[in-house]
Amino acid sequence: MPWDKLLQPCQRMADGQALDDWYTALLEHLAEPSAFELAVLGGRLAPTPGLAFLAGYQGALRALWQSAPWTLGALCVTENRSVRPADMQTRLSQLQLSGRKDFVTAGDAAQWLLVAAREEGDGLAPQVAVTVVANGAAGVQVEQLPALGFMPDVSHARLQLDQAACERLPGDGWDDYVKPFRSIEDLHVLAAICAWLYGIGHESAWPVDLQLRLLGLLSGCAEVSRASAKAPTTHVLLGGLFAQFAALGPELDHALAAGDEHWAALWQRDKALMSIARSARQARLQKALAQLAGQVFAS
Repeated sequence: MPWDKLLQPCQRMADGQALDDWYTALLEHLAEPSAFELAVLGGRLAPTPGLAFLAGYQGALRALWQSAPWTLGALCVTENRSVRPADMQTRLSQLQLSGRKDFVTAGDAAQWLLVAAREEGDGLAPQVAVTVVANGAAGVQVEQLPALGFMPDVSHARLQLDQAACERLPGDGWDDYVKPFRSIEDLHVLAAICAWLYGIGHESAWPVDLQLRLLGLLSGCAEVSRASAKAPTTHVLLGGLFAQFAALGPELDHALAAGDEHWAALWQRDKALMSIARSARQARLQKALAQLAGQVFAS
């Protein structure tokens, strides 16, 4: 991670562009970053928390699938408010997809879509596969949904698939992609938001102690980004990072309220993004703590 790029003064990117145009411009600034660099430096350059989230989300996708194209992408899992494999109705058969995904982040702007689907081969137990389709290809229809109350600048969409041709990614779709992505996304979004806040604090001359603690959080995120997203220790360390961020909440609110009204208003509007999937994250933390408690340390 090139920390000097985060710490030195920089010109924040302009707001008001289409998502794919903003993301293309971001990549021109960063010149083929790593997944973690994309999250952190993208968050630093983002004009809004929502676009910082988008940078973190795209970084997470590249941490999950290292062969991902550089263009804007999205992961499509949710059906009827559920991500459970038992509730999944989208089907993969002979490299064709049929079904519907109800909530796809930036789906209307994404050029490629990772789609989780049930695969039921002859004589084989059903399993989840993750596939990739091109937005706009035959059988792929994306419908933009109304903006959310927070992050209105990051769109969401519904995806309809009708015998759409796809490429199947190797491995088990659930264990290798969908399940670990939950923690990978949490980590990269946290890093992107901390970088956005650090940039505001640096420009607004926040107390040095608060700026340093944001940097400490980012260095912790960098360390956890090198660990396996499947390991119980990773879930525990990630829980520690989120606990540190939550403890900064009152100071962040105070510092923002004392500065430029523009940044304070953006944060009040969008900070709910940090509560996304909190209950699932807490469940993973509790399970990981129980697993580690049951292990015997051998010297």
